[in-house]
Amino acid sequence: MDLPQNKKIILFDGVCNLCESSVQYVIKHDKKDVFRFAALQSEIGQEILSHIGIDPKHIDSIVLYEPGVAYFYKSSAAIEIAKHFGGLFHLGTVFKIIPALLRDKLYDYVARNRYKWYGKKDSCMIPTPELKAKFL
Repeated sequence: MDLPQNKKIILFDGVCNLCESSVQYVIKHDKKDVFRFAALQSEIGQEILSHIGIDPKHIDSIVLYEPGVAYFYKSSAAIEIAKHFGGLFHLGTVFKIIPALLRDKLYDYVARNRYKWYGKKDSCMIPTPELKAKFL
């Protein structure tokens, strides 16, 4: 698997409107060009999940993968991503004091309802030509 060096990879649900909006937010605020993106449903997304030992059938969460370092999912991934933004989002890292089990219960509640609340697409988003380099 040929992954970009020194980049953190965000795996996301490619048909989820909430997830796509979150990806667009990260892209807009990724001033240091830290992140790359792949849909969980994509071939590379499936390869990465398999490589890190996550069963694709049991994950419907955001996954942050730092090749050769670590991976995070659910609320821990969101907190790790927020670390890279200033202001109020960086303050979100204070949620690390809450046990992951409790944070993930809230995360799972939103994840279970995301299609009902925010809608779902028939297929994964297609990045614009300007953004294509950010996607694997």
